[in-house]
Amino acid sequence: MCCGTKALAAVGAVVLIAVAAYLLYLILEIHVLPGIPLTTYGANTKSRGAGSWALVTGATDGIGRSFAVQLAKNGFNVVLVSRTKAKLEELSREIQSKYVGTKTAIYAMDFSVASASEYEGLGRLISHLDVAVLVNNVGTSHEMPETFLDMAESEIERITNMNVIVTQRVTKLVAPKLVARKRGLILNLGSFTGQWGTPMMATYAGSKAFLIGWTYALGEELRRANVDVQLLNTFFVVSSMSKIRRASLMIPLPDDYVKATLARIGRSTGALGRPFTMTPWPAHAWLDWATSHLTPAGLMLSRSYDYNLNTRKRAIRKAEQLAKKQ
Repeated sequence: MCCGTKALAAVGAVVLIAVAAYLLYLILEIHVLPGIPLTTYGANTKSRGAGSWALVTGATDGIGRSFAVQLAKNGFNVVLVSRTKAKLEELSREIQSKYVGTKTAIYAMDFSVASASEYEGLGRLISHLDVAVLVNNVGTSHEMPETFLDMAESEIERITNMNVIVTQRVTKLVAPKLVARKRGLILNLGSFTGQWGTPMMATYAGSKAFLIGWTYALGEELRRANVDVQLLNTFFVVSSMSKIRRASLMIPLPDDYVKATLARIGRSTGALGRPFTMTPWPAHAWLDWATSHLTPAGLMLSRSYDYNLNTRKRAIRKAEQLAKKQ
């Protein structure tokens, strides 16, 4: 074997070893390696009520409700913020009953129409609390897929306000407390639509794309204050927003999704190479990695358009059938 052939063989062997090592690390990242312990941020299950506080927006339904309950289970006191006071009171009683000693605070606030005075009221509520965790869960999407040119201006404003403006205003309110205590965690609920750019959901996709860039910038700014910021890149989860009712390997229940998230804080999983980002659900993580590294972006856009066009047609047919029954 000549020297040139030996050199090529050596290079090939190094490449194969590097690829194998990378894939092994990816498997470990998605399925094995643990995240930052929640006790790092002040969780305390041994003496409930003595731990730090977590604030969850959109806390009474779906993923937000699961975050509120599981953060309490893991030793945090919780500030529950959502639109309906009765639901907040019910959830507060449930948490205090399940995890005796856990403290709760509730704040009824409709973020879609919230005034400056309501944000000030939330600030006063948490002013004396040791808030260590913020879950920016509240958000909204389109009623059904629709081209941007056909969207009502009110829908564009509603989605942009809820997913972009509200998230920033709540973070601006809470983050100084995390910086002051020199340790904290901010979780922003992202979406694959923001990563892919999803036709017929342009405003929602744009709002979630904003969260990606904003989380990058915020994460680097707050890293120096020892505050961890992560975007949770999320595919479908069973919820009223997704309109999916049945769980599967690819579509988890909210409780399972949140459990996976809290176990992997600080890891990237399928979002390897993207700072301040985690794809917590394993099946989502593999989809994230595959679409980021193996699938042409143009193909994803084309397939997303076809999928959402069919979804719109089904939604219209369903609405017409319901109208006939009435």
